[in-house]
Amino acid sequence: MENSNQHGLRRYFRTASTLSEALPYMRQFAGETFVIKYGGHAMGDPDLSLEFARDIVLIKQVGIKPIVVHGGGPQIGAMLDRLGISSTFVDGLRVTDQATMEVVEMVLSGTINKNIVNTIGMAGGTALGLSGKDGALIKSQKLEYVGDGKANAVDLGFVGDPITVNRNLLDDLANVDVIPVIAPIGIGEAGETYNINADSAAGAIAAAVNAKKLLILTDVPGVMDTNGTLIAELSPKDAQPMIDDGTIEGGMIPKIKTCLSAIDRGVEAAHILDGRIPHVILLEVFTEQGVGTMLLKP
Repeated sequence: MENSNQHGLRRYFRTASTLSEALPYMRQFAGETFVIKYGGHAMGDPDLSLEFARDIVLIKQVGIKPIVVHGGGPQIGAMLDRLGISSTFVDGLRVTDQATMEVVEMVLSGTINKNIVNTIGMAGGTALGLSGKDGALIKSQKLEYVGDGKANAVDLGFVGDPITVNRNLLDDLANVDVIPVIAPIGIGEAGETYNINADSAAGAIAAAVNAKKLLILTDVPGVMDTNGTLIAELSPKDAQPMIDDGTIEGGMIPKIKTCLSAIDRGVEAAHILDGRIPHVILLEVFTEQGVGTMLLKP
């Protein structure tokens, strides 16, 4: 008899008359690690959140080792507003003073992280919530932001840049079949707490664990060309010219740079996916055509 997850998987293969026809797509990734950056609308919608959790449990059941790294910008902003703490941004990065850092850590490591862990548990999985401070998981340094040059340098406060990732800790969790759910909070050499961009944290973790795939969930279909058409595959050598000519712009630039860095450091493929699409991870991983934009190692 099929369990509920197997029954659900059948629906994702619209061309498969039996579950066995889907097995080649599933088996090719057994034993591999996927790092999934979870954020945007997908994280704020209760129905999508539950579907995401079920999908994470499902890929775990077919032998993939998922690591979830989450963001939480809107939730942080809402809490700062409630507390009367103003925020400023520089190129999408929140300037983080000490008071802001305390709120960031409270929201990311507390409310959001535990909600995701709880939802995965409701979906039948076993997850453990961590921040980058736990077990010195993500050692970080202050991000030196120089903009267009040192003359335009901006002090972002406690915004961090990941330096090293404690892979041993993540391997230990994988060996006991636990799904890590990681808040992008880093720890400095002197014990400082840093706010890390979630995409950057996910990319650093993916590189550290030699992930097969880095999947970044966002609120757009993927990378678009000048005509507004989705680019299904993007080679690393073509990405930088598209940034330079303005085809890739705004918030997509740091995501692409994160993907390129991860690929350069050994990750086989990076994907930018529309988290608003139900079961988008399964559609990418377990169907021949895939969805979103994929960047592949040359």
